[in-house]
Amino acid sequence: MQRDEIELDSQPIFEIGQKVRVKKLIKNDGTFPGREIGEVLANIGDVGYVSSIGTFLQAYYIYAVHFLETGYIIGCRKRELESAEETHESNAPNE
Repeated sequence: MQRDEIELDSQPIFEIGQKVRVKKLIKNDGTFPGREIGEVLANIGDVGYVSSIGTFLQAYYIYAVHFLETGYIIGCRKRELESAEETHESNAPNE
């Protein structure tokens, strides 16, 4: 079994307040209160905002992502997220 990289050796790739998109279906693994184990918490493509950054097992960053549509705040790993912020400027001419 190959171990993942130790993320804590570098800075987090997402920042508090950053808009992110879910890349993987996220189901309750038993750590989300009030929902059944296996229940879908976030679908691929859902957008939320990083509300805090914590760590897990002294190796990984956990990004608490607030999904405004559901009100859920879900802990996500880096591999489950991508930036949803615009990275290009508009090329439209100024009028």
